Amino acid sequence: MAEMVTIREQDLIDSVADALQYISYFHPMDYIRALAAAYEREENPAAKDAMAQVLANSKMCAQGHRPICQDTGIVNVFLKWGQNCRLESDKSMQEVVDEGVRRAYNHPENKLRASIVADPAFTRRNTKDNTPCVLNVEFVPGNTVSVDVAAKGGGSENKSKFKMMNPSDSIVDWVLEMIPQMGAGWCPPGQIGIGIGGTAEKAILLAKESLMEEIDIHDLKARGPRTDTEALRLEIFEKVNALGIGAQGLGGLTTVLDVKIKEWPCHAAGKPVAMIPNCSATRHAHFTLDGSGPSFLETPKLDEWPDVTWAPDKDAKRVDLDTLTHEEVQSWKHGDRLLLNGTMLTGRDAAHKRIQDMLAKGEELPVDFKGRAIYYVGPVDPVVGEVVGPAGPTTATRMDKFTDMMLDLGLLAMIGKAERGQGATQVIAKHKVAYLMAVGGAAYLVARAIREAKVVGFEDLGMEAIYEFTVSDMPVTVAVDAEGNNVHQLAPLDWKERIAREAEAV
Repeated sequence: MAEMVTIREQDLIDSVADALQYISYFHPMDYIRALAAAYEREENPAAKDAMAQVLANSKMCAQGHRPICQDTGIVNVFLKWGQNCRLESDKSMQEVVDEGVRRAYNHPENKLRASIVADPAFTRRNTKDNTPCVLNVEFVPGNTVSVDVAAKGGGSENKSKFKMMNPSDSIVDWVLEMIPQMGAGWCPPGQIGIGIGGTAEKAILLAKESLMEEIDIHDLKARGPRTDTEALRLEIFEKVNALGIGAQGLGGLTTVLDVKIKEWPCHAAGKPVAMIPNCSATRHAHFTLDGSGPSFLETPKLDEWPDVTWAPDKDAKRVDLDTLTHEEVQSWKHGDRLLLNGTMLTGRDAAHKRIQDMLAKGEELPVDFKGRAIYYVGPVDPVVGEVVGPAGPTTATRMDKFTDMMLDLGLLAMIGKAERGQGATQVIAKHKVAYLMAVGGAAYLVARAIREAKVVGFEDLGMEAIYEFTVSDMPVTVAVDAEGNNVHQLAPLDWKERIAREAEAV
């Protein structure tokens, strides 16, 4: 019988903590190479600008060791535990791994945003340290422990799809039906993970696990598929990109950088299929423990990042938020690029719900929204020398049900990530205001535009408090103008038609 290998509790804790800090500011290099190649191919200036922001933000985060995105994710850990290994601990595996998460998210030099809430159906109390993680353990032959860690942002995780298909149903047709419904809140371009087979929970787990694999779709395309699954990956990849959704949903040639598929045998009566996207803040890493000590990931070289810089568009309109009028807002057209200056308020889910409750009770609000702009954001805590931590936009559709209420309070503009729903678009047109889109996955870059930040309401809500930000040349795109023209509906349609025309001409 093989000799047992002892894995010390502290080694697992230290390795998990190191990996989570690492992925908070270092993109996987396969993702950076794939995005850089997509940036070079892209023909839509708006999509190309969005990708430039993500690439520039990525290098800034690698240099500054600060989070790629303000949403530092829910931690997923996949442990493949060698059967000849024993954990030297009197704690459960969940407790040990959670201690690694706790240390990573409370690291004093790079404190990460705690996004996990306990009592999810009711009080939704923040656990303050991003624990517990979602842990999956599999026992395998061998004398090592293989660990994959990932931090999945809510914007992409919320777009997960699942269907119990009939055996004869088309997976391709279902994917092409679901992708447009996902909108742009998952911050394309990213990857799509698909799990096929098993049972409902197994299919979803397969989809999540597939996203740990390296991007290789263009190598596969060059050599050609060798299996039915590889052929399916290529078919979905080509057909999804032909939808023209593009970076951040602004229309363009690249919506997905890769399609991953994992399978498991299933019952003859069904075909469970799950699909989970990875956003532009792709965060995952792998390490192995062999009993010799903790595992620390190797720092990538900065010259591996492409030489892509981002600067404010010289043709963008500069806007003074402190003198904003209805007339100026109504002059903006969908697709216009703006550079915001002056002061704005912030607020997201919890703040909007509290405002609703206070208005129902006739209570006075802590701030006046008349004539103001609101930014949907929950920033990372600042570290020494920062006004605010990474502060990219959160998914705007979650605020759709509050839009009429907020516009009745006199708001002139809203800033968030991705599209608005049809109902919110109609409300925006009714009030003759505008919705502006900031790039998701460029949180550190956006934070550099914030010159001052102070809490002006609901301080007890932490990152969901109402702040007042003073900004300088913060880049946004007019996504819904005062007439209700929606760039997230119009631009992808244009690019879908253009891609189809070019394909027919070949």
